[in-house]
Amino acid sequence: MPTLKAQKIELNQEYPSPCCRRGQLTPITLTEAFGCNKCHQIFVVEQGGFVLEKLSTTYPYKRAWRWNGRQWVPISSGLSENYLPVLMGIMLVLMGIWVPLALKASPASSTILWVIMALLLAILPVLMVLMAYRR
Repeated sequence: MPTLKAQKIELNQEYPSPCCRRGQLTPITLTEAFGCNKCHQIFVVEQGGFVLEKLSTTYPYKRAWRWNGRQWVPISSGLSENYLPVLMGIMLVLMGIWVPLALKASPASSTILWVIMALLLAILPVLMVLMAYRR
């Protein structure tokens, strides 16, 4: 039974593709890299042979995986994986502080205007992040 601990990636072995999961990674001759026969992505071996990193010019963050003997395990990149929930939390806190202050400081006739403006200002950054995460 294979261990679930990260194993060293052998440069002369074939592996399943971590991206498309249909293709096979085959070693590229005279390099420390692999190429997928289905999605045509190129992957390099990093950190002493324990991490496989995808080479891409269009993806803003590095995607990397570790091999556990059976499958690829993605390496989380910390805050970039949880950026949307963090942004939503910050916006909710700001809305919780800003809306009551705006309602307290303004006359009753412009209250609806302040609430609409606050909602639009809260939705705009969320839409920007969603558009950035689209592929």
